[in-house]
Amino acid sequence: MPKLAAFPKAFMQALCKDGTMRVSEWIELAVQLDIDGLEWYAGFLEMADETNWARFRQHVESHGKVIPMMCCSPDFTHPDAVFRAAEIAKQKRWIDMTYALGGSYCRVLSGQRRPELTIDEGVNLAAECIEACLPYAREHGITLIIENHYKDDFWEYPEFAQKMDVFCQLVDQIQDPNFGVNYDPSNTFLAGEDPLELLGRVANRVVTMHASDRYLLSGTIEDLRNEEGGAVGYAKRLSHGEIGKGLNDYDAIFTTLKGVGFDGWISIEDGVDGMAQLERSVAFLRRKMAQYWPEA
Repeated sequence: MPKLAAFPKAFMQALCKDGTMRVSEWIELAVQLDIDGLEWYAGFLEMADETNWARFRQHVESHGKVIPMMCCSPDFTHPDAVFRAAEIAKQKRWIDMTYALGGSYCRVLSGQRRPELTIDEGVNLAAECIEACLPYAREHGITLIIENHYKDDFWEYPEFAQKMDVFCQLVDQIQDPNFGVNYDPSNTFLAGEDPLELLGRVANRVVTMHASDRYLLSGTIEDLRNEEGGAVGYAKRLSHGEIGKGLNDYDAIFTTLKGVGFDGWISIEDGVDGMAQLERSVAFLRRKMAQYWPEA
């Protein structure tokens, strides 16, 4: 049966920018949930101090939880080779973090969709950088997971491989047992595409999942696409919502994942409206997981 983790989506500014929340505070909130683990983020301010890594792992494990996944955002599509080399070095440090925390999965991305890049140029740059990191990941027993992403919170441009065809081209180009997909159904809507179609194309490569739900606060997906290039962070018209109440069909998603033998981690991206919302999302996913993986 898959295992359930949670990610502090509601507290990213506090944990990564202004320091108004300590990592220990997030841990104490999260371990009260009916989850098996906490997904980590490389950009927590306190992660800059390596002496904290073992302490955070011990804190989480003292509550009977683990840290299975590291969320980070390498930018591998920059045209400058020196910049890309620095991003590869950062990714290797994030692999070190993941290993020190006891995790098995470390996210990669393609990079930002810079307007001067062609599709093939961007795919090749991203693939070269990911492949440069794979031997180091393998040495540490870490699987690199690429997410069909929309946009890192702190990026200017959207994800280069946001579109399904580009994402699949990149995934197909990297055939390695230490490389897989972190599937996020909501992000596909933001590309104006069908998350079930994407899942059908990559299901056999999915090793982890972000459970999320999204809705537009105003306008349409087309409005979002027209405004997304050039604003730092997420577009103002979209919102994370309570899981099970948005656009995603979790019955169809779990049917497909069950059919390919998926038994990896599902990490919840929710709680932007408070911990009570996150608790309801946990309860929804627990019910669905028990329905589709009843034998566990």
